[in-house]
Amino acid sequence: MDEIKRKQYSDLIELSIVLAFLFMIITIYVPSAIWVEEVTAAEGARFNIQTVHDVEYFYKILTDGYEENGLWAMNVVNAVRDSVMADSTYLGERNFELAGESVNVIIPEGYDVEFDTTFGILKTRRDTLIDTIHTVVTYSEEMFRNDTGFVSKEDLPTVMIEEGFIANLGFETKQRSEVVLYYDSYMPDSSNFYCPLTGEKIVVRLKEEGEVLRVASPIEGVYSEGRYLLFSFKTRSHGYIEDGSRSWDQ
Repeated sequence: MDEIKRKQYSDLIELSIVLAFLFMIITIYVPSAIWVEEVTAAEGARFNIQTVHDVEYFYKILTDGYEENGLWAMNVVNAVRDSVMADSTYLGERNFELAGESVNVIIPEGYDVEFDTTFGILKTRRDTLIDTIHTVVTYSEEMFRNDTGFVSKEDLPTVMIEEGFIANLGFETKQRSEVVLYYDSYMPDSSNFYCPLTGEKIVVRLKEEGEVLRVASPIEGVYSEGRYLLFSFKTRSHGYIEDGSRSWDQ
């Protein structure tokens, strides 16, 4: 009987050790995972706040004023972007109808380029390029003799019409790798006007008689959600942009 009790006691100790070990792993891993979730939520919310601010910026370029109805501003800004892409001469003072309303705008040159770089994520890619290099002979007046040089395929026609050109001795191709920067552009949509965490609409306010724009997170106080019974996801306001200054940069 004593042997059975000792065995049960030993099993209980082993189980307690295993449970304690699991609890220790949970207390280390779960808070870390929640912290990553909080950071991700903040980044997503601030991305939307920045997008709304940029929409208002472009709306002001077009109309010389901000618009408290951010979704309307987005529709105007996107409509102009589509028109400029369809017709590069669609610039200057324009009037068009949108959702049954007449809209007057002044479209500056380069609007489409600035739009795509503002509403775009800078990325890199590695391209493989093939260069064609020609060997040419030209007469050098400085050295008073023929000189051999190398020119690209693109520059060859210019070299061939020059007075000192004598002969094209052939070409060879060379492969090289080049890192290219580019923007992965996107069109703002209605989802950008809501906090991805709470689903509430991002707050757009005009101050000082409409001259100062403030775009802010809708979260007031502390926002909390339970996680795994013992833990919680907590965050405060994700900040604001006022008069061009971002609170999270301060």
